Amino acid sequence: MQLVINNYGAYLRKRKGCFLVMLNDKDVEVPIVKVDSIWISTSALISTDAVHSAMENNIDIVFLDKYGDPYARIWHPKIGSTTLIRRRQLEASESEKGIILVKEWCSTKMKNQAALLRKLRKTRPEVEELIVSINTVNTYRKKLEELLGNIEENRQSILGLEGGASRAYFKALSIVMPDEFTFNGRSRRPAHDQFNCTLNYGYGILYGVVERACILAGLDPYVGILHTDDYNKKSFVFDVIEPYRGIVDEVVVFLFTTRRFKDPCFDKIDGGYILNGEGKKILITELNAKLDDTRQHHGKKMQYRNIILAEMHGIAKKLTKG
Repeated sequence: MQLVINNYGAYLRKRKGCFLVMLNDKDVEVPIVKVDSIWISTSALISTDAVHSAMENNIDIVFLDKYGDPYARIWHPKIGSTTLIRRRQLEASESEKGIILVKEWCSTKMKNQAALLRKLRKTRPEVEELIVSINTVNTYRKKLEELLGNIEENRQSILGLEGGASRAYFKALSIVMPDEFTFNGRSRRPAHDQFNCTLNYGYGILYGVVERACILAGLDPYVGILHTDDYNKKSFVFDVIEPYRGIVDEVVVFLFTTRRFKDPCFDKIDGGYILNGEGKKILITELNAKLDDTRQHHGKKMQYRNIILAEMHGIAKKLTKG
């Protein structure tokens, strides 16, 4: 489970075999053995004993900014990657193996986008725009799968096809939103509307989950294949997160279409919106529940978060094989 510190003035420390969260006059104990990671998204205090216990139990501590993006992480210093995996990541952008992996990630993302739109259409058969968008996403997916060559030759084409599919997808999602929460395309820092600020915060949490899986699998988060390397940019996380964005999309769409989110969940800032404490609590609870959902994966029942880890190990194996 994720232990989330989401209240101003909270204090996290260790007490015997538990993490103790103290806030005002309330104390909450969580057994250390049940915690996979700790997320801190507000002004809070954490004791060195709590940090030490987290490191001893391979529990990473992630600090999130107001947009939900991880800005710092505490890991055990012995966790690391093998040189071979990093070398293969660097080589992948020039090999057939690289484009096979990238096409697989982006194709899965588009497949998930079309699947969510089909799911929405079951209860909205009168919304013809959903069918149009499903067909558009599938067309872009087919063009993606037909690409030949290496990443360097196809990078802009892949990004263009992915962008075209996403524009059609989000246009359709806006149509099914309650009238007061419709939006005009994607926006990020800051988000121009409530839907996008919620989506961005959810993606920020997902980045943390995927980065953790990368590091545990020995993959370097900074050595990208599709996304180019920039200073301090976790390019590989941006690569491999694509098949899993649908987890966040489905949660956010559900929260808006069932009217779980209301205006008091958001704060207006210069140029847009951010989630406030009430909104974060709703999103984090639902997203954690989704990540804890189980499904069949290669004949085993696994939680989504563990499937992501297993697939990162699979990518490391593919990169180093042969």
